[in-house]
Amino acid sequence: MATSEVIETTETELENEVEKEIEKASAGNRRYLRPSEIVAFLLTTFGQKNLSQFVDSYRQFFMISFLGISGKAYGLIVFFESIYDALDDSLSGLIIDRTRTRWGRLRPYMIITVPIWAISTMMLFTTPSFLSGQTQKIVWAIISIFAYNLGMSYFGAWNILLYNITPNIKERDNLIATSKFFELFGVWVPSLLPVFISLTKGKVGMQSIYTSFAIVMVAIASVTAIYGFFAMRERVPLASREQMQEIGILESFKNAFKNKPMFISVIANFFNGFKSVGASTESFFWLHNTGSLFHGTLAGLFTGLPNYIVTPLTPKLIRKFGARNTALGAGVFGGVAYTLMFIIGYKPFGSYDETLPCVLNMIYITLMLTICGLPNCVIRVCQAVLQGDVYDYSEWKYGVRNEALVQTVTNYFGKLANAVTGLLSGLVITLVGYVAHKDALGDVIRETNPTVLRGFFAVFALMPAIARFLFGISWIFFPVHGEFKEKMLADLEERRAQRVNELEASDKKTEE
Repeated sequence: MATSEVIETTETELENEVEKEIEKASAGNRRYLRPSEIVAFLLTTFGQKNLSQFVDSYRQFFMISFLGISGKAYGLIVFFESIYDALDDSLSGLIIDRTRTRWGRLRPYMIITVPIWAISTMMLFTTPSFLSGQTQKIVWAIISIFAYNLGMSYFGAWNILLYNITPNIKERDNLIATSKFFELFGVWVPSLLPVFISLTKGKVGMQSIYTSFAIVMVAIASVTAIYGFFAMRERVPLASREQMQEIGILESFKNAFKNKPMFISVIANFFNGFKSVGASTESFFWLHNTGSLFHGTLAGLFTGLPNYIVTPLTPKLIRKFGARNTALGAGVFGGVAYTLMFIIGYKPFGSYDETLPCVLNMIYITLMLTICGLPNCVIRVCQAVLQGDVYDYSEWKYGVRNEALVQTVTNYFGKLANAVTGLLSGLVITLVGYVAHKDALGDVIRETNPTVLRGFFAVFALMPAIARFLFGISWIFFPVHGEFKEKMLADLEERRAQRVNELEASDKKTEE
């Protein structure tokens, strides 16, 4: 009898263990996201990408060419603003991490920041008539740039929502890849600006076109952000206010600074940021080196096409090689491609002023930029996945999921990188000897000085090459990969399930 009871007890324990394992497997594969939430996230991504693409692509060109400030003044403004923004992010990260509302921790910042960045965006692309002197113009630029980045530092909380909208890692990674694919459509509307400039040439001033596009970008970003707020939820269990208070502010910063994966990510993205110095000269390159801004739009119609194929394939590359190795390979590939383009030059078939050489040059430069751009979406997807690994590592290592603080420290160094690249972006325009000249309608006159044109192309091609090489090599030192990553995620899943069970048990006691 005793023996049968032992056997029965053993069988019962075995069944319980099997049930627990089944529950764990079921929880790990459970899908949380509703179709409406996926649509909302993608639309918010689309709106934000439109706005950031427009501002990043045209702000410098507009302020130097139309507002009338010098490249040196613009670079210095961006340099000091980035330093201030880095300090401000330290405060915003702590505030966001400790925010607890009925709408969640992150979602409220999707709508309360709209007036700030919407108004400042309009300021970035207008030149009021009362700005008569150089000092007034610089003050206007300072206010608009500082206000825009202040609004975006808090609005950026919606990006962290990606890591809180579902606790399922596979579901999260699929959403990352889908959102990065959808971002490709976020460059279409801004890329139409040169088309409108070409169609209205001699009828409407270029400045009016820029201002009109700014209104459209703000409208799209605002509507999608507000819709996203109402349509999405936050699901990853968070530490309570009491638990957050137990971990002091100083300790939180110490934990963040001891996060090795975060610092490798910071270093890699710091180097990758130098690509923006080259991107900042795109309008100058297309207008002055090739003769028309429309050439940039024409090339963009083709250079972006492979991204619609590469982006959906990126999750497969990540599953096969890992996010770290995929990012490393993409960086090195991009560095080699940009270097090759610089060696060949931008007009191997002759002047852009002659029809046949211009056509051949455009075919060549479009092909080269297409090859150079192949890793772009791979890198963007890998960056988001690897950032998720940084957040997960922080939770696994220190027991508290404080993405905003980790993001704050990351942004701190990112803003320092922006300060350097922003300063360089303005200085290179001055260093190459460029001074804007305009005709009677206010349109920019094409530059013909060979030294200035060579300078534009050198920055356009070499800065992205250097940035890509350094970005790729940095990931060699990223520790979250392979067996360690698998073990870490398994531990996290078990801890989260336990936390959910504790919360449910606490709720039941309260009800009783």
